[in-house]
Amino acid sequence: MSTNEATTAAADKAAPGAKGLDRALNALGTLMIVLSAVTPASSVFIIVPGVIALAGTGSFLSFVIAAVIGLFMAFVYAELSSAYPMAGGEYTMIGRTLGRFWGFVTLVLVFVSIVLIVAVIALGVGTYLGVIIPNLSPQWVGVVTIILAGAVAAMRIKLNAFVTGIFLGIEMLALLILTGLGFVHVERPLSSLFTAPQLLDATTNTLVPASAAIILASTAVSLFAYNGYGAAAYFGEETHDAKRNIGKVVLWALVITVAAELIPLTAVLLGAPDLIGLLAAPQKIEYFLEARGGHWLTVAISLAIAVAIFNAVIAIILQAARLLFSSGRDKTWFGPINNAVASVHGTYASPWIATIVVVVLAALACFIDLNLLLVVSGTSLVVIYALLCVAVFAGRRNGTTSGGHYRMPLFPVPAILAFVALIYVAYQNWLDAAFGRPSLIATLAIMAVAAIYFLLFLARRADWTLHGPDELAG
Repeated sequence: MSTNEATTAAADKAAPGAKGLDRALNALGTLMIVLSAVTPASSVFIIVPGVIALAGTGSFLSFVIAAVIGLFMAFVYAELSSAYPMAGGEYTMIGRTLGRFWGFVTLVLVFVSIVLIVAVIALGVGTYLGVIIPNLSPQWVGVVTIILAGAVAAMRIKLNAFVTGIFLGIEMLALLILTGLGFVHVERPLSSLFTAPQLLDATTNTLVPASAAIILASTAVSLFAYNGYGAAAYFGEETHDAKRNIGKVVLWALVITVAAELIPLTAVLLGAPDLIGLLAAPQKIEYFLEARGGHWLTVAISLAIAVAIFNAVIAIILQAARLLFSSGRDKTWFGPINNAVASVHGTYASPWIATIVVVVLAALACFIDLNLLLVVSGTSLVVIYALLCVAVFAGRRNGTTSGGHYRMPLFPVPAILAFVALIYVAYQNWLDAAFGRPSLIATLAIMAVAAIYFLLFLARRADWTLHGPDELAG
């Protein structure tokens, strides 16, 4: 029996329903889905205002620093995903390099985070639809959004690439309009963002210098705004020539994301007619749009952001479903559950049952208090990134990533710098007793539960192993 035949036989034996996903995407199609998961427009309208509130015009430097850290992490993702372009994403990459224990802890942490993030962003749809339909229930709008997005996500991956590509074009157009309004009405020099960052003193309602500590502390949120470029790995089994293409998709996704978020932020900070008015406004981007574009343009852009959020829900459900599919193929759970979530639809070649499970869980999560959702999912990204940094070292050392087609430049400098930056971000979160510390504790609690499950149920099971797709070289 040949190596490929043996691999196929092993995969079929491990999960009878897992006959393989549809390898129908080119690199561009994968990039469209990944950028939709990142959803730059949603980040600019939802996350950027929070960073501006924390650091004022120092938010520019926060996003620049986060972009540098993001580049280091993109190198890590590109190397690991090039070696393991599989549906399990971080779970597969960490499990193959650091071992089954850390792989399972990553699986639980990532899956919980993704499901909660789907709920968080879906709840935002009602906010932007509210400009034309007031008094909408955020919870029920979120549920409907998730169900509709799940119906799309259960279809063929090529159709999803087409749909998300169209919606992505709409949100990019909204960002271009926002950018144009800022740069056409520049009120202050670009150098002021580097040399004299300012924030609003709430007590005196005056501008004061933004300290380096505040700028660095807000980098954690900026880092979250860029997150999602690593999602390319989840679609490795559906991308042509994945080992060569996935690393490129990761890097391009990061570059485009940084440009699509940092440039509009710069335009808003330079083009706001009144800096104090911008920093004091509860809805900062909407304030800027009203001042520079008028009410109806604000309404139109708000609707575009609702589309962007819906697009992100589709893309992230696709990602979560493939993670769950991969866990079922590995026989992580129990017999019937494994076979169900590892099954592929006969017509659409999608992990349809895994998709339904994600939709149901995310819809239920819409009824959890929003602050609790944010606390539970807030700092998990820091831990996942840190584990990936360790994984890329382990992969080089034990040779498990030798089959990849991408090697990061200047190894190990990017991974070391990223890891050190993540430690600092975690420290800053720990100092934040209101949000950061509870979020870190919640993340550690999830990891502890996963560790207990592993030790009680999985550690002694010989049938639980990490399986790849039938075709690993594609």
